[in-house]
Amino acid sequence: MNNMFLRKWIIAATGLFLCIFLIVHLSANSILLLPEETARGLYNSYSTLLRENPLITIVAYLLYISIIFHVVYALIISIKNRKSKGKTNVVNKYRENSSWTSQNMGFLGIFILLFIVVHMANFWARIKLGFGEEVGLDSAGHIDVYEVTYSLFHNVYYVAFYTLLMIPLGFHLHHGLKSGFKTLGFYHSKGLRILANVSLFYALIISIGFGIIPLIVFFK
Repeated sequence: MNNMFLRKWIIAATGLFLCIFLIVHLSANSILLLPEETARGLYNSYSTLLRENPLITIVAYLLYISIIFHVVYALIISIKNRKSKGKTNVVNKYRENSSWTSQNMGFLGIFILLFIVVHMANFWARIKLGFGEEVGLDSAGHIDVYEVTYSLFHNVYYVAFYTLLMIPLGFHLHHGLKSGFKTLGFYHSKGLRILANVSLFYALIISIGFGIIPLIVFFK
């Protein structure tokens, strides 16, 4: 197994793990669509479970590691691809046989990384590390993560940023999911055609789902 293939394999494996996480995360965010008196208790209980359950804590650390490995190895491959631009024939052949999304996965990834940094600064750093304004407790004694989320989703600038950044996420997921399975060795021709449709459906559900929830909360 050469270094390039190993890097692509790591990107594919961590990417698929992150895709599973996004499904769980979107399901949790859907709680915000419920009436406030119901949503606050459910959302805060769910957030407390994530912080205090040892098994979920392990999964969370795996998630952080996956993000780091995914970003680092994707960056390495993007830099190597940039350097190979001097090889005209290789580059031209690559452009002829690949989509715009495939050629710009690194560019799309920069936007997604920006989103992750801003998102974690507003949630993870504030709630887990205590940075910024102190977060209060709800009536059940749970940290009021709902209030933090609700307040941010009523900030027009944050909502615009959050929603717009779901566009590059959708493109990234569409290409990444279907190419990830190929990298891991799935080459069944009919299966790949089905997988391409599943990838498109998944990318639409995730990007539209994450993008529309802040808008719905904002206009509540």
